[in-house]
Amino acid sequence: MKLVSWNVNGLRACVRKGFLDYFKEMDADIFCVQETKLQEGQIDLQLDSYHQYWNYAVKKGYSGTAVFTKEKPLSVTYGVGEMVEEPEGRILTLEFPGFYLVNVYAPNAQRDLARLPYRLEWEEQMRIYLKQLDGVKPVILCGDLNVAHQEIDIRNVKSNIGNSGFTHEEREKMTLLLSEGFIDTFRHFNPDLADAYTWWSYMNKVRERNIGWRIDYFLASSRLTPFLKSADIHSHIMGSDHCPIVLELDVEYTEN
Repeated sequence: MKLVSWNVNGLRACVRKGFLDYFKEMDADIFCVQETKLQEGQIDLQLDSYHQYWNYAVKKGYSGTAVFTKEKPLSVTYGVGEMVEEPEGRILTLEFPGFYLVNVYAPNAQRDLARLPYRLEWEEQMRIYLKQLDGVKPVILCGDLNVAHQEIDIRNVKSNIGNSGFTHEEREKMTLLLSEGFIDTFRHFNPDLADAYTWWSYMNKVRERNIGWRIDYFLASSRLTPFLKSADIHSHIMGSDHCPIVLELDVEYTEN
């Protein structure tokens, strides 16, 4: 099974930059996108053989998530817990017979950290939610989690300590989640690989010089570890300030 996740930073713009070529090339079983930045009716994607599920933000041109899957899920949930009515379209959960797929676009704490308290409360609710799901069947969490977890996940460590996405508090929330039965699939396969990033600033030549952050992830319930085949970063794919990430595993939609 192949899964892809990509923060497209505006799906309509990304489509103009080759999104569909990459989508067809990957032929993924499940393809998740974040930061779609559109409302219902603003795009007509012809994705043959895929079911489409969208969580739109109320605010126009902001946030939003979507999942495209070949197999129809048993159920689809928008939001979580007290965030079921969340207006920013950040969470989509698809239930399949063998696992839950949770597609997430985590809120940014903002440059002045004004939104850090909200971010931390959001993280706590997500942790509780994921633990509840994991008690029923394995979970695969993917998306833009807006945090570089370890120093190896960011190019300029010293100058970014305490900045949004690299605060002690945000990193600790990730550590806590991983300690409760989840794994970072990329680090499972590449524990010591440096200079592996998924986001770069649009500033001049930043991506060319690979001054980036790894803030996009596939996390999985630890009991899925024996079924993992590979976890990759497709940094050569343009079209957004993020690049796609890919997870392959020997888990089917259905339980054995």
